[in-house]
Amino acid sequence: MSEYLCLTLIAEAGETESAFKARLTAFWSHVIRTLPDTYEAVYAEAKHFDSTGGRVSRQYMVEVGATTAVTEALTQQGIATAPVDTDDLYTKYEASGSEWFQIDH
Repeated sequence: MSEYLCLTLIAEAGETESAFKARLTAFWSHVIRTLPDTYEAVYAEAKHFDSTGGRVSRQYMVEVGATTAVTEALTQQGIATAPVDTDDLYTKYEASGSEWFQIDH
């Protein structure tokens, strides 16, 4: 059974939710085209934006083995992430709750 880590992507200081959403859309479109296998490992997206450290944020459930590749791609595109707790693993069942949207691949 696959295990997942929760990645928290964080907007720039003062960036609005709509602006951050646009950047995330551009980022994921880029990943789909250039890193399709990496994109396949992204299992779920939080249904709602949140706030982390006073900035807009959004969480994603990513297969453990793809976390580094996703984080590197985010860094290359200038999208910050909160530190990942590699001991906090989730099952597919836990990543399928009502607060998550499963990504259709």
